[in-house]
Amino acid sequence: MEISTSLKPALLGALAGAAGLVALPFTWGGWVTNDSAQRDASNTASSAVVAALAPICLVQFQQKPDSSLQIAALKEISSYDQTSFVEKAGWATMPGSTAPVSGVAKACAALISNLK
Repeated sequence: MEISTSLKPALLGALAGAAGLVALPFTWGGWVTNDSAQRDASNTASSAVVAALAPICLVQFQQKPDSSLQIAALKEISSYDQTSFVEKAGWATMPGSTAPVSGVAKACAALISNLK
C-alpha cells in the first residue's frame, strides 16, 4: 500500500500532534504517575513527622542538667557528627520508642546549634 505524497505530511502531523497531546499534560499539566505521587506523599509525610518531633527532641535536650556543656560540645564537631551525637545521647529517641526516628536527630542538632 502506497501513501500519496499529499497524505504523508498530514499523517506525520497527526502522529506528532498525538504524541504532543500525550506528553503535554505530564510536563506542563501537572499530571503525575502513581509511583511519583506516592513518592511525593511519602516524602511529605516524613518531613511532617520530622518537623513535629524535632521540637520534642529539643525539649528532651533542654531538660538535661548538663545541656549548656552539651551545646558547646555539639558546636565543636562537624554537622555530620552532630547527628550521631544527638542519636547517641538519646534525645532523638521519642518517648515509648527504643530507637531514634530517622531525620529527627539532624533537625534536632540544627535546633540545638541555634541555641545560645
